[in-house]
Amino acid sequence: MVSEKQHELELLEALEKEPETSQADLAVKVGVAVGTVNWYLKRWAAKGYVKIKRIGRWRWRYLLTPQGVAEKARLVGEYMEASLALYRRTRAEAQSLLRQVKSAGYSEVTITGSGDIAEIAELTCLELGLRVLPKSEGKLLPVLQVKDTKLELIWSPDLGKESKTQ
Repeated sequence: MVSEKQHELELLEALEKEPETSQADLAVKVGVAVGTVNWYLKRWAAKGYVKIKRIGRWRWRYLLTPQGVAEKARLVGEYMEASLALYRRTRAEAQSLLRQVKSAGYSEVTITGSGDIAEIAELTCLELGLRVLPKSEGKLLPVLQVKDTKLELIWSPDLGKESKTQ
């Protein structure tokens, strides 16, 4: 999901959870500049997504309208689609690389990196009957390296294979 759309979704969720807030507080919660929050709020008010009411010198009440709730639901749908697409792509990539490991006669592999992508790779190992061992165990094993949202299979020169990337 594009970062801008993620910020929109996070901002709409923050407004829904805490309608009486300041733009500075919203900016901190979402991780954007106060000017960005102001720009979104003005744009959403013009589109009818948010009703804005002053309740103090620096405090406002931001109420999502039915159109704002519908926009939030649309953004959630986009986020889910993007997340599932990433999951499917990562799973297919992990299956392909790990099948290479199995066909080379290995029943164990090392995974480097962390996060959701590494977890998907670990689950795929479990599915394919491969054990995941930490690198520190001293065994020479193929390494499935997680880099951002990509996977790379690294064969040690001592294993007799060249480095392969997919």
